[in-house]
Amino acid sequence: MPDQLAAMLRYATDWLGVYREQVNALNVYPVPDGDTGTNMHLTMQSVRRELETADQHSMSSVARAISYGALLGARGNSGVILSQLLKGFAETIRDAREIDAGTLGKAFLAAQKSGYSAVMKPVEGTILTVARGVAEGAQRQGETPAQVLENALFRGQELLDQTPEMLPALKQAGVIDSGGQGYLYLVQGMLASLRGDALPPAPEITSYAQQQFENEEFGFCTEFLMSEATKPIEEIRELVSPFGDSLLVVGAEGYVKGHIHTNEPDQLLATVGRYGKMLKTKVEDMSEQHTEILGMAGAAARAEEEIPPTGLVAVANGHGLVKLFRSLGARIVSGGQTANPSVQDIVDAVRSVSAEKVIILPNNKNVLMAAEKVVELMQGRAVVVPTTTLGQGMGAALAFQSDIPADELAQAMTELAANVTTFEVTRASRTTNIMTKDGRTLDIKEGDVIGLRDDELAQAGGSPEDSVLEMLGKGYTGQEIATVFGGPQKTEADLATLAGRIKKEFPALEIETHAGGPDLYDYLVTLE
Repeated sequence: MPDQLAAMLRYATDWLGVYREQVNALNVYPVPDGDTGTNMHLTMQSVRRELETADQHSMSSVARAISYGALLGARGNSGVILSQLLKGFAETIRDAREIDAGTLGKAFLAAQKSGYSAVMKPVEGTILTVARGVAEGAQRQGETPAQVLENALFRGQELLDQTPEMLPALKQAGVIDSGGQGYLYLVQGMLASLRGDALPPAPEITSYAQQQFENEEFGFCTEFLMSEATKPIEEIRELVSPFGDSLLVVGAEGYVKGHIHTNEPDQLLATVGRYGKMLKTKVEDMSEQHTEILGMAGAAARAEEEIPPTGLVAVANGHGLVKLFRSLGARIVSGGQTANPSVQDIVDAVRSVSAEKVIILPNNKNVLMAAEKVVELMQGRAVVVPTTTLGQGMGAALAFQSDIPADELAQAMTELAANVTTFEVTRASRTTNIMTKDGRTLDIKEGDVIGLRDDELAQAGGSPEDSVLEMLGKGYTGQEIATVFGGPQKTEADLATLAGRIKKEFPALEIETHAGGPDLYDYLVTLE
């Protein structure tokens, strides 16, 4: 029976994959962050990978693959919550001889309890509500696993349909909860596996729109020094070679040293960091051309350098923002809106930093839960400064000093982050009307410019530049510095024109402009 359960979950992953974009389209706010389906699907793909290596004849092995795979692959809030639902499910079936109707009902009930307990302040009208419906339905009379799943789906759908009445934001946007819909698709997929149903065609998405912009490519000279390697030099070289060129990986007396020109330095270092103890790393922008060839003579001496007490990991995208965070001493995990990193991505980055303890800046509300899970997994080697915007992250990073103990420094960084106001300008991905925090109702059409202040919708309409000026007019309270990042579609001339308008209206403000803002955004502006 364990092999049948594993097959059901693998098929449920494929079933969710069919509806992934439909789940993405169920977006509460008209911000291009419709990635719930993607995050849940990626989480389930991690489960599937673990299941492929599990003992298909051992229930405990299958249960571990479900729980472990979900945690390591969890992405965004929806993925992290899903991982906790699956954790409760897995703990119940771990010691079962078979998955009969009674066991399946108990497993869905445990999933619901695990999901609710993982969230400090559970909100109804979300995936948790639907998980509760699924659990309630699974307790109804059913003689076979298929009947239990049918009952679970029926009750889960009833509560999913009620989510707009439970959560005002859903009702205003005219949608049901996306995470709840994704969870029901997984249960549907399990039932379809039992019935032998074929995968349906992907539905046509009529109300989904999300802008995509290509990232500019930049080369970085990346170096690392590692000890206690668990792989031979040849295998590490093969591991690194796909990341770029100008490759040099050498070893002597237990040390491995590497050099490579790459566009993905942080991912490279995180990958290498899985196979040894990272002693020293260096990433430099190729525009500043650092071409020193690594030599073996100084390896042992450098290895004896004292490990600093504190390191820094920041989640960010946009080459200008990434460069700024790196200049302040941060190791970067690529991600943000629409591309939330997994728990494993952040764990790998933390492990790749040579420091006694590492501070994590999630810089997005959808990454916060994943970062908190990393703290649990790292068992005291990491601490989170709960930044929910890139502006807060930049404010916090300005205070980073590697020679100050992490717990002491985290408090100071948290206080600095709270003093930064962040404005973001993007485009609406759906037509809707939304009530703002100050009680105004904004009528928004797909493609309209919208502005967010500290992640709350604050403005709609006009040009991106008008949006910035309007939000500054309401948010400026005597701050000294405005930092403006232009998105991928904005030129240096656009930035200069906007800076001139800001200076004219707020002559006391010192203005800094940078290219390379986050993807999908016209502008990101911070006030401090």
